[in-house]
Amino acid sequence: MNASRTPASATASASSSTTSRPRRIAVIGAGIAGLACARTLLQAGHEVHVYERLTQAGGRMRSVSGPYGSFDIGAQFFTVRDPRFQKVLDTTPGNLRAWSLNNIQTRNAHGRRIDKLAPVRETHWVGIPDMQSLPLAWATPLWEAGKLHLGQSVRAMSHHIANGKGQSHHQWSLMLDTEDHGPQIADGFDCVVLAVPAPVALQLLQTAPQGAALAKSLATVEMAPCWAMTLSYPMAAQAGLSTLGPQWNASRSTHERISWVARESSKPGRAQTERWTIHANPLWSNEHRHDDATRVLSKLQKAFGEITGIRVAPRHASVYLWQNAQTLAPLGQSFAYDRSAGLALCGDWCTGARVEDAFISGLEMALALV
Repeated sequence: MNASRTPASATASASSSTTSRPRRIAVIGAGIAGLACARTLLQAGHEVHVYERLTQAGGRMRSVSGPYGSFDIGAQFFTVRDPRFQKVLDTTPGNLRAWSLNNIQTRNAHGRRIDKLAPVRETHWVGIPDMQSLPLAWATPLWEAGKLHLGQSVRAMSHHIANGKGQSHHQWSLMLDTEDHGPQIADGFDCVVLAVPAPVALQLLQTAPQGAALAKSLATVEMAPCWAMTLSYPMAAQAGLSTLGPQWNASRSTHERISWVARESSKPGRAQTERWTIHANPLWSNEHRHDDATRVLSKLQKAFGEITGIRVAPRHASVYLWQNAQTLAPLGQSFAYDRSAGLALCGDWCTGARVEDAFISGLEMALALV
């Protein structure tokens, strides 16, 4: 795991029951859903291996560091409605703080508030020191047990039926592309859980005939990309200003290019240097998903200025494309499991797009396997 992001220890909830035979299970994807699934299975006595193509766990709770502070370029906050999610969060209280938003307003292309809704009294939680700190904490037991394999991308799967002690069972093999050792094979798995975005899961399912049934179930799922932009304004403090632009800290937007703007420096536990994170809307992101970063940055900066009134050039700016970020049409159930094939699917896209959706999906997937 990246030494600069060494996670703290944490304990997650798990089922006390186990199957008669400990199973060897591969979980592809180390986002919230994959981690919740893997930790529950591990604590239930199964042998679990998690494969993540990136060099850090976290999925779309990813945070990045800039010269003036960090940015949550994926999930901006999360809420808690399910007691099971609250229970596991209670095990890592030091990683959480409430972000004082009270109610997230919606503003038009000129930054004027357009919603007339009453405030929603719901706590908006953020990770400390950034959003990625929570999945990093949850990943610690897997990493320490040698079960978390970072920088290993699964490009294909193969399947056969193995016989032993008078019984037959699934045997799955994964074809891996690793950053350090090139192509490799990991085999001997009784079950494979795909805890990745639906389009990525579909690509993997199409590499094995046994994945046809689950692949068919993904036909109605729709996900959209999202361009994320980060902006830093250290000159605000240098000029003796507490903030630049508007007095609000976060807002949804109806601008044709932007759906979300947030003053990153307003989040608790963050560096106070004025910083903003901006998410482009799904339609615009999809139309411009193949544009070069310079062009996207220019267009989003202009839109940001129209919404916030901040038109001074930032000291530092960058953009990042999430290929599969926003769920437009969910699966409609918390997970999918083809028991006969030994294949399963989980992720926030199964029921929605919230952090809690990802956790519940991974948890319920694991309990079904247990």
